[in-house]
Amino acid sequence: MKNILKFSEAAALAIHTVVYLAVYPERVVSTREIATKLNASENHLSKVLQRLARVRLVRAVRGPRGGYVLGRPAQSISLLEVVESIDGPLEPSNCILGTPICDGMKCIFGSMIKSVNETVKAYLARTKIADLVGVYPKEKKKDS
Repeated sequence: MKNILKFSEAAALAIHTVVYLAVYPERVVSTREIATKLNASENHLSKVLQRLARVRLVRAVRGPRGGYVLGRPAQSISLLEVVESIDGPLEPSNCILGTPICDGMKCIFGSMIKSVNETVKAYLARTKIADLVGVYPKEKKKDS
């Protein structure tokens, strides 16, 4: 088993994108720069950015030096908002399979699944993007 906790590729890309934008609140960051830094497809990133813009977590800036900025201060955006903007609301589940198949009165895993889901959701809700800006060291932007 590689990972117990998984997010969609788009949600993971959204989290990293929003954190990267938070590192540079003073400037507009291009899609190309973000894609290069995150080793992501520009096309996929563009779709993720459109979804983030739709819920106003980021704001598009048009023009030859266009790109994206955060839609709100980083300290007011939670990881939960970012994940749910891409994957939809995190619904509590008591079954690792999503749809229970056991016919017993007890789950094989006991209450562990419910507890893990609640813990992860609480962490995502309380963790703000501003808490994570140290993930990407700030680099000086080269003048084009």
